[in-house]
Amino acid sequence: MRSNEAGVPLLFQGQVRAGDGAALAGAIVEIWHADDEGFYSQFAPSLPEWNLRGTVVADDQGNYSIRTVQPAPYQIPTDGSCGRLIRAAGWHAWRPAHLHLKVSAVGHQLVTTQLYFKDGSHVADDIASAVKPELILDPTPVSDSTGREVTYDFVLDKA
Repeated sequence: MRSNEAGVPLLFQGQVRAGDGAALAGAIVEIWHADDEGFYSQFAPSLPEWNLRGTVVADDQGNYSIRTVQPAPYQIPTDGSCGRLIRAAGWHAWRPAHLHLKVSAVGHQLVTTQLYFKDGSHVADDIASAVKPELILDPTPVSDSTGREVTYDFVLDKA
């Protein structure tokens, strides 16, 4: 992220394990998300090309830690066919704030998911209907009041 990245700092951390509970050392956690204004790099010309996108390798105990900022909700495009459908159905065009993740480890199935934020705007009425209770994060304030943190563990099935 940019050195002056706007938004609430977020520490996103956890562990990647196999179905039997064994830590998956060297698991790969890929993350990407919108910024504090709801814009994604590579879609908003004013943002650096790989802003708020990254890859982290889990340590020997399968632990990962990512320092980022909490993203904002955003509107999907409302022009063209998509916009006509939204208007005809009387829907809004908002997605709740979320993190995109791909988690992988050798010999295990890839997990691709989105994780949402408890009590966030549009969690209850996501235009994509993608929010599920098990995908909702509940970050807590960091003890020194410099942001929020959340722990989320991934369990990967064997391939």
